[in-house]
Amino acid sequence: MSTKLSQKQIGQRIAELRKMKGLSQEDLAKSVKISRPSLAQIELGNRSVDILELQRFSMILEFSLDYFMSKDFSASQEIDSSEEIKGKEEERISVPTLQISKFKNVLLYILERCAGKPNVGETVLYKLLYFSDFNYYELYEEHLTGAKYRKLPFGPVPQKLDTIIGQMIEKGQLQRVKTEYHGYPQTRYLPLEKADLTELKASETEIIDRVIEQMSDWSAAAISNYSHKDMPWLASKEGEEINYELAFYRDAPFSVRNYGDEIEAQ
Repeated sequence: MSTKLSQKQIGQRIAELRKMKGLSQEDLAKSVKISRPSLAQIELGNRSVDILELQRFSMILEFSLDYFMSKDFSASQEIDSSEEIKGKEEERISVPTLQISKFKNVLLYILERCAGKPNVGETVLYKLLYFSDFNYYELYEEHLTGAKYRKLPFGPVPQKLDTIIGQMIEKGQLQRVKTEYHGYPQTRYLPLEKADLTELKASETEIIDRVIEQMSDWSAAAISNYSHKDMPWLASKEGEEINYELAFYRDAPFSVRNYGDEIEAQ
C-alpha cells in the first residue's frame, strides 16, 4: 500500500538503495542525469524529486515505485544524514591545491574593492576570502584559489595566509597597518598595487563581487556569527580542515546554487 512520503523520507530511501547497490553519489547522479550536488540535496531532503526523475531512479536502483512508496518499505540499514555529513566524504571531487598567484590576486582584488572601509580588518577579510572560495566551489564545482581553511574559534581561516601576506609585504604589494576600530585593536592591509585581472575569470570576479556586496559592510562580530551558521563550519571539527564538499549541503540563506530542476547534459 502506497503512502504519502516527505522529501526527507524519499531522500533517505534513495540514499539507502544507492548504498545497497554500492554506488557513489557521482555514479548515480550521472546515471540519472542530474548533478552530484543536486543528488546530495535530494538525499538530505532539501530538494524535491519529480515523477520522471523518480522513474529514472527506479530503473537504475532497480526498485518498483509501488514498493518504494509503500509504508512497508524496509531498510537493511538506517541512514543518519547528520552523521553522513560529518563523516569523511567518500565521493570527494577534488583535493584543493593552493594557487598562490591566484590567491594573491584575489586578496588584492578584495582589498581594492573594500578600500576605505574601516571595518575590513583581518577578521572580515578572512571571511570574505572564505565565502568567495566556498561559494565559487558550490556553484561551479571548481576551486577558486584552492586555499585550505581551518575551523578556528573566530571562524574559518585560510592556511598559510601569514606566509603569503609576509611575502606580499616584502615585495611591496601590501602594507600592514595596526589601528583601532570602535575601541578594539585591529590589523588592516592596504593594497599597494592592483590585482592582475588577467588571472581572474569573469565568473570568479562575479562571485567575489557578490560576496563583497553582501558582506563587506558587516562588523567582525556579524560576519563571524554568520560564518558559524554555514554548514561547512557546522559540520567540521574544531582545528580541522573544512571540507569544500560540505558546501553542497548548505541551506538558505547560505546556498548560492539552485538545486530545483538542475539536469546535466550527457
